Amino acid sequence: MIVTQMTGISRSRYQIYVDGQFAFILYRGEVRELAIAEGEEISEACYQQIMTELLPRRAKKRAMNLLEARDYTSGQLREKLRQGDYPDACIDEAIAYVESYGYVDDLRYAKDFITYHLEDKSRTRMEQDLMRKGIGRDTIGAAFDELEQTGARQDEMAMIMRLLEKKKYDARTAAKQDRQRMYGFLYRKGFHPEAISRALLLDITSNSL
Repeated sequence: MIVTQMTGISRSRYQIYVDGQFAFILYRGEVRELAIAEGEEISEACYQQIMTELLPRRAKKRAMNLLEARDYTSGQLREKLRQGDYPDACIDEAIAYVESYGYVDDLRYAKDFITYHLEDKSRTRMEQDLMRKGIGRDTIGAAFDELEQTGARQDEMAMIMRLLEKKKYDARTAAKQDRQRMYGFLYRKGFHPEAISRALLLDITSNSL
């Protein structure tokens, strides 16, 4: 294997290319210690040391540093490490490491997120938000199930009615286009179409009973 290119990306870091392909990023001190030079051969032993010892150790440290500042889902943490150009195998090892100590727990993250937004976001919106954070649908479903077993349930109709009150919507005087506009507003927030339709006509229905 030949080091075909070394590109400086900062005063202290180099992108290293081996046999014409990007391989990894090393710090200046590591390059010096490992005697890596452009146009020179890199031994299999040296390459394996970098890939199985140096980079995984650095990826774990980077993951821990990130988690000291805030919580991350496994998906978010994986994306952060990808931005640092760590090889996939090193990222997998780093994620497994922090998960083994409970520093990353997608189920716990999802339950905390749902609990915090139980009164201001529809279930559909929360599911979408959590999936964008890299949490799987099965984990999200499990989080909702566990919370419901503790009595944490949403009253979607009450949430919709609060939004309608905030928007000063009056079903008794609303024109068709006002009703359509409000329907679109609530639908985009992730509320169920049937619940929206019932809420938009609730005052009229109530007055007719």
